[in-house]
Amino acid sequence: MIRNKFFLIGLFLVALAVIYYTFFDSGNMTSAVGPEETINPETYRQQVVASRAEKDKFLRTDAESPIIDKKAFTGLTYFGPDPAYRVTARLEPFADKTQKLVVKMSDGSEEVYTKFAHAVFSLNDQPCRLLIVKLANTYSILFRDATSNKETYGGGRYLELDPATLTDTHAILDFNKAYNPYCVYNHTYSCPLPPAENTLPIAIKAGERYKE
Repeated sequence: MIRNKFFLIGLFLVALAVIYYTFFDSGNMTSAVGPEETINPETYRQQVVASRAEKDKFLRTDAESPIIDKKAFTGLTYFGPDPAYRVTARLEPFADKTQKLVVKMSDGSEEVYTKFAHAVFSLNDQPCRLLIVKLANTYSILFRDATSNKETYGGGRYLELDPATLTDTHAILDFNKAYNPYCVYNHTYSCPLPPAENTLPIAIKAGERYKE
């Protein structure tokens, strides 16, 4: 059974870094990093669309793509880019930095992740709290929300944190970059399932949708 890797880690961390340094523009919108930084909403939307196009190209052409029938692949489906789903989270780190989380996999096996912190934030006027886990040098959130098994994949989606926006006390969570695991496209992959505590009661209408 091929193990799921967090989606295109190398490629998309580079893309995230480019987007991060491109977005910041004066006087248009307060960013999640701090009050002294702003992002241009239209530039942001354009960058998200461009990043999604690059991802479609990868899935359609690359040998590492999990897509089985690449010729029939017409692209992923998404919610429209919305800067409102790019939020600041306050981090609640664990005093014990060695705490582990045993994560169930879609094939019934298990993987062990390091507990990094809880991210506390407000979205759609609702307080939210999600566990951030670490595997190697990747910080991720595995989550479900009110769209799961309706508009999005029932097994949950993933969100990776850009290290450039991660500090000891705060992180940027950009749900426009929430994505499906490899097992959505190819049953030979085994994917980690979100822990029970990472089920949000609100609908995260951002990021990747699910298409049969």
